[in-house]
Amino acid sequence: MSFQLPDLPYAYDALGPYMSAETLEYHHDKHHQAYVTNGSKLLDGSGLENESLEEIVKKSFGTNQGLFNNAGQHYNHIHFWKWMTPKGGKGTLPGELDAKITSDLGGYDKAREDFLAAGAGQFGSGWAWIAVRDGKLEIMKTPNGENPLVHGATPILGVDVWEHSYYIDYRNARPKYLEAWFDNLVNWEYAAELLSKA
Repeated sequence: MSFQLPDLPYAYDALGPYMSAETLEYHHDKHHQAYVTNGSKLLDGSGLENESLEEIVKKSFGTNQGLFNNAGQHYNHIHFWKWMTPKGGKGTLPGELDAKITSDLGGYDKAREDFLAAGAGQFGSGWAWIAVRDGKLEIMKTPNGENPLVHGATPILGVDVWEHSYYIDYRNARPKYLEAWFDNLVNWEYAAELLSKA
């Protein structure tokens, strides 16, 4: 097995003005490609070649840091591209997910506030998440390429807060990026699809 870079599910300029074509070109074609290239090399001879990507992420965590860093970021980015859609964001939540956010996270506005705070409060590089653990939604943040899989949870939504995700468009204004992302780009249909499988 080797990792493969997925195509973006939309054109490079489809997420403007909230995320530019230049950001997507660098982020997808350069950064994600590097995780694929390096991860494939590190996977070779690791003993995990026949495992699913999820299992590679879980089994390399704490045992093979180089492989984990690249496999984790590959997993995160495969989903990150699908967690965004033109004309996404508020007002597009499927009913079942909306009800779950209300029951587990205190409603949309509270979930938004806590999610944005997790992303803004992640020191250095990392991610903010809505994940399912023991049947309940929770908001998490992780450093670097870590994700909820290695903490006993399943992510249904995640935002990349590495600088390469926003610096071209927002410079150092991470909170502004997070607000624009959550309010205008989130693909709640995909989050609901992942919730139904979690």
